Amino acid sequence: MEARRRVDEPRSQFWLMSMRCCLMAGSVDVAFFFIFHYLGSPILAWINVLSVGMYVIAYWALKHRHNRLAVLLIWVEVIVHAALGTLLIGWDSGFYYYLLMFIPALYAGNHSLRSASIAVFALWLFYVGLNTTMRFVEPIQPIAESALLGVYLFNLTCVFIMFSYLSLYYITTVKKAHRILGHMATTDPLTHLFNRRHMIELAERDITDDAGQTVNVAFLLMDIDYFKQFNDRYGHDFGDRVLCEISQILSATLREQDYVGRWGGEEFLAVLPHTDTQQAQLIAERVRAAVAEHDWMQHGLTTPVTMSIGVSHHRRGEVLSDSIVRADAALYAGKDSGRNRVEVATGGA
Repeated sequence: MEARRRVDEPRSQFWLMSMRCCLMAGSVDVAFFFIFHYLGSPILAWINVLSVGMYVIAYWALKHRHNRLAVLLIWVEVIVHAALGTLLIGWDSGFYYYLLMFIPALYAGNHSLRSASIAVFALWLFYVGLNTTMRFVEPIQPIAESALLGVYLFNLTCVFIMFSYLSLYYITTVKKAHRILGHMATTDPLTHLFNRRHMIELAERDITDDAGQTVNVAFLLMDIDYFKQFNDRYGHDFGDRVLCEISQILSATLREQDYVGRWGGEEFLAVLPHTDTQQAQLIAERVRAAVAEHDWMQHGLTTPVTMSIGVSHHRRGEVLSDSIVRADAALYAGKDSGRNRVEVATGGA
């Protein structure tokens, strides 16, 4: 559900952006009403009143999720307004610039690349047709050259501002989407700790320095004792709550420089950079005690949850998997010795 919400969020942001564009476009049309009244072009002035009304309805439609109605109103307003403005006072008025704003919006707001491409092609045909028409047809209600230049600069400025806003929106959305996807790719969806794949990437980076020399790194492989019994007795939802609670305990107990991830099932792996075996054993004991001494009764348990922990230290020339295998062997030696204990792999530094 959380992943779906994150995936749907960019589309929600798109419609929010569309509402803001309605406000911006409506404000431009209000300004145009006074501009064309002043320039003695009453037809264009009152067209802008109609345009403001259409944007008000489109804004209401977007707010109430009537997106098809809103898109239709915006399309009709921009196309008709651009065509009438151009036919009345000429191509040099710059009304055609507003048509170009549909191109990125069509691709961003459309599920189908094919339908978006068809719409863009239709827009191109309309644009070319309008341009061709104005090469053979004189403006119906021409205005003075200086006034025409003023209208052109005003349109150019408005479109420039709107394109800047759209570009900022698209860049921000893409960056946010990358962050969301990056988080989803590196994080366990249940515990919100790092997942196994990302833990391997981080640990591989930390077991060698920039010169390729082995560095001081320790590993804690941790497993919840009798976890299957919790699931069988209380159900998997309860087991998930236990995993989440332990994840919070681990994050709070480990040092700032350490990092921890869900290794699989009820197993967790912590990587302790710049840590020798003795230090790692002390940290592991602190983690074990924090889990065992946690108030599990608040979760409806009559017995505490405990963890067994295997500790290993990375050896020179050893690959990551070898270090983790030794921690795993120590972990199961601890389980065989009675559980709820820390066991150190033999031969650690």
